[in-house]
Parts: sequence; C-alpha cells; structure tokens
Amino acid sequence: MSKILIIEDETDIADLEKDYLELSDFEVVVCNTGLTGLQRAQSESFDLIVLDLMLPELDGFEVCRQIRQSQNIPIIMVSAKKDDIDKIHGLGLGADDYMTKPFSPSELVARVKAHLSRYERLVGSGVVKSENDTVEIRGLRIDKTARRVFIEGEEKIFTTKEFDLLTFLAENPNHVFTKEELFREIWDMESIGDIATVTVHIKKIREKIEKDNSKPDYIETIWGVGYRFKV
Repeated sequence: MSKILIIEDETDIADLEKDYLELSDFEVVVCNTGLTGLQRAQSESFDLIVLDLMLPELDGFEVCRQIRQSQNIPIIMVSAKKDDIDKIHGLGLGADDYMTKPFSPSELVARVKAHLSRYERLVGSGVVKSENDTVEIRGLRIDKTARRVFIEGEEKIFTTKEFDLLTFLAENPNHVFTKEELFREIWDMESIGDIATVTVHIKKIREKIEKDNSKPDYIETIWGVGYRFKV
C-alpha cells in the first residue's frame, strides 16, 4: 500500500483529500503546518507528497526545496494562487506537478496514481528522472535545469564539461563508451590524440562523487574499452 503525506493547513480540504485517497486504498498522513510536514517527510518513508503552497511556519516552496535535497519522490504542489510565476517557481524547486484550487478530489486521486505509476517504472529501471529534468541514482542527484550536482544531499561544484560528461553517462547507464566516443559526444569533435582529456575529466568527477576512487560506485573503468555508469 502506497503511503501519501498531505501537508495542508485547511482542515476541511485536507480531510476531503484524505478521504478520497483512502477510498483508493492509499495510506494517508496529514500535517497542518509546513514545519511538521517537513519533519514527517524527513523522518518517515512516503511514496508521494501533496504539498500546499501557503502554510504556517514554513511555506510550501521551502518545504519542497528541503525535501528535494535528499529525496526524489513525487511532489504535487497545490495552491489557490493562479500566477504562472508561482507554478514556475514550484516546478523549478523540484515539484512534479502543480494544481490550482479549487480542484476535484477525483482529479487529485488520478494525478497521484499517474505520478506513482511513472515513478515506480523509473525506479525499476534504476534511474529516476523527474519532470523538472532531474536524474537521481543511489544518492547522486543531477539537476539539469540548474546544472547542479548533489551527492547524499551535499552539493559538489562541477565545471561545464565535467557536468556534461557526468550527465551523459548517468543518462545512458550500463552502456560502455570508448574514450573516443565520449570525446566526440562531449567536446563535439573527432579525437585526434587528445582522448587523455576524457581520462582527466573522469578522474576529477570521481574525486567529487566517489567514496573510494579505487572501488567506484558510479563510473566504472572497463579496461581496454572505456567507461560505464553502473546502476
């Protein structure tokens, strides 16, 4: 049974959402403030979060931002505010969907089911890629839109080519690429005696994301061939 967290300060709305989701066989937990909702999200395991934007103690934007530092489960943000800027901001912080109040509870249930189904398919492949263009694999999170990389919630600073190379490998897991192929893909030119550039960049990337460079968790060297991103 999937477990849903509703963070909503309007009790009547929260209760209605809870009733409809429970009728669809979901386990539901309700929190009425942003702070308590964030604490529950960080201390318990949930499959999806329904997050109101206007909350006491901590608004939905900040709750979403902090959750995204360590988790990539689906987040549906809801609000009575119809401004596009709020939707853009919410999605930019990592929300997977944005619903404007008032909406029918049945629509919420439909969206919850759709996001859970999509997320489960991606988790099954070992790679989680959300609609805001984020890739997450075993504690590594790559935000393509903001061009930021996090490992276990801690941000690491990458150069342009380091970021492009890591992203390319992560989006093509378990595929072995030669140094020549990587050089052509990332540097957009034929490699003529310059493939050592790839080796140097792989080394720098590993220093930032691997716990033990001699036993890499992510980028594996295939001797005599090239590199592979493991999932």
